Amino acid sequence: MTHSHFNRVTLAPQSLRGRGFTLIELMITVVIATILMSIAIPLYQHQVREARRTDARSALSDLASREERYYAMKNVYTNTASELGYGGWPQTVGGGYYVVNQPAITSATGTTAASFSLNATPVAGKGQDKDTDCAKFLVSSTGQNTSLNSALADSTPICWN
Repeated sequence: MTHSHFNRVTLAPQSLRGRGFTLIELMITVVIATILMSIAIPLYQHQVREARRTDARSALSDLASREERYYAMKNVYTNTASELGYGGWPQTVGGGYYVVNQPAITSATGTTAASFSLNATPVAGKGQDKDTDCAKFLVSSTGQNTSLNSALADSTPICWN
């Protein structure tokens, strides 16, 4: 008697997982992504705030230069916006994130020279107002550049670097 052999095809046992991710793997991925975002987003926002600070400082420096040119021609400083090439006060600068107020002018007296002071503050609700280190930038005719933090303490070394 001949014995016939049937060729048996053996299949590898199918994986219990099949294809795709398990819930545990997915949750681990979500946790890792959340940790990375909690680090990356604040760092990015800090860098953006620092870049906007530069815009405010540049705007104040430009306004100070305009005041000095005006003084060179008229021998007085002015707080009239149109005489400095602006449309009016307050003036929004730095991409709309800061506002520059009307310059404070002091006229010359017998012993005191004429002077001006300028300031820029963040516009509320635009995100830059959360910059507690540099809440106000100030420039004067003496060439002094200063800044104040949100507690109104001097923050010049941080903000005018």
